[in-house]
Amino acid sequence: MPVSARVRPRRLFAALLAVSALVLAGCADTATDEREPSTVAVPEELTQFYRQGVDWGDCGGYGIDGPLLARSGAQCGRVSVPLDYDAPDGQTVTLAVSRIEADGDRIGSLLVNPGGPGASGLSTVLAAAGTELAGRFDIVGFDPRGIGSSDPQVRCFTAAETDADRAIDDGDRSPEGIEASEKRNREYAQLCAERTGEDLLAHVGTADVVRDMDVLRGVLGDDALNFLGYSYGTRLGTVYAETFPDRVRAMVLDGAIDPEQDPVEEIVLQAEGFQKAFDEFAADCATRSDCPLGNDPAQASTRFRGLVAPLIETPAQTTDPRGLSYRDAITGVQQGLYSSALWGSLRGGLASLADGNGDTLLRLADLYEGREEDGTYSNINDAFNAVRCVDDQPITERAVAGELDTRFRLAAPFLDDGRGTGEAPLDVCAFWPVPATGEPHTPVVPGLPPVLVVSTTGDPATPYQAGADLARQLGGALVTFDGNQHTVVLDGNPCVDDAVTRYFIDLEVPETDPHC
Repeated sequence: MPVSARVRPRRLFAALLAVSALVLAGCADTATDEREPSTVAVPEELTQFYRQGVDWGDCGGYGIDGPLLARSGAQCGRVSVPLDYDAPDGQTVTLAVSRIEADGDRIGSLLVNPGGPGASGLSTVLAAAGTELAGRFDIVGFDPRGIGSSDPQVRCFTAAETDADRAIDDGDRSPEGIEASEKRNREYAQLCAERTGEDLLAHVGTADVVRDMDVLRGVLGDDALNFLGYSYGTRLGTVYAETFPDRVRAMVLDGAIDPEQDPVEEIVLQAEGFQKAFDEFAADCATRSDCPLGNDPAQASTRFRGLVAPLIETPAQTTDPRGLSYRDAITGVQQGLYSSALWGSLRGGLASLADGNGDTLLRLADLYEGREEDGTYSNINDAFNAVRCVDDQPITERAVAGELDTRFRLAAPFLDDGRGTGEAPLDVCAFWPVPATGEPHTPVVPGLPPVLVVSTTGDPATPYQAGADLARQLGGALVTFDGNQHTVVLDGNPCVDDAVTRYFIDLEVPETDPHC
């Protein structure tokens, strides 16, 4: 069983937006950025970065979503930033950025990030296509340092190594099983250091990315930042607000991470969130005559365990020669619980599994893991580990790891494989080659203008209360969405999107929670 539920980005962007993107304008010509430079003063040693131009051009060569972006009329380019802001004359890294220009009375740029950590943000610009926001703002996406089409990339595993790792049973909590798991974690951390380099690993965390965001603000010609962050993107927004509170114009944070929360408590609350999402899915499934979990929601977890437990010993058959491992089955189910829009696929996947076929759950797991049809992977998993291992202090006490494993099983019984012993392996971050820099804390944001936090009642990955707490900590306003999905802004809910649009354009903050 997993020891944590990852905070994932809106992985459906490319799939759900492909149709709408096709109706937009054709490919953009190459052009050097014509925006007036920002007037915000910057340190002399960083001037070259803040004042650089961007050669905007075709997006065709920018990762898996490049062709989609090219057809949409988006432009792409590259921005150089220091690897280490304390040594700006040293090594640099290159960020990939995308842009859809405003087609109306332009206010400025709106920077967007889909979360992860580790997700490419280039195609996130398509979420605003056709909206009022796209008329008033240049919508700008970016791949954070080390991620996606930015250069260099964080890379630890090859595609073949990732496939092999996904097939391994990591749920054995015997002393021998724990030792084997920790051996794999040590080897993975060592590979990351060898293949990526410790210098880059030490500088992929949130603290460095928000410095990059401020460079982007300057390069885009804005004196103050407009930012829309989803999931882990809310952490980027929060840390930017702490670092540059006087450089924020408007900020919407959807699917919040609570900066006060201890990572152990965060994992337990995520487990509770996924159990709640599973229970909602099971209740919906029970109303259907073909529900693979039966028609009694109270028995759904037991029925589910009966479906997936045999995979621990014997993978299910799939058209793909890999088969469906137990780990991939659980991953596919978690992906299906990210949104009620995926419940049909999840229901069908479990029904197929009952018949001995794992194709649908394997496809869902591949979506989560960033595996493409040709067998290659994005670097989302490697980057996810690199960022979190720098951002959060690792668990290094075995007693704490064991307690977390026990609490996780109690919080999410549908994920409990019954093999708990009260002990657990140390996570990969315990063996990471560079130190962590973050700590739970209360944000200090003097002079920060009102921000808008959006939180969903049935969000499995970033539970609702984290959003309510973040709004309080930042002195911002809260918009509550009653639904079962991870993040909601620009998903087509008029109540949410109207509040967000009026906020970004007119800086109108709701006096009370609209409760959409």
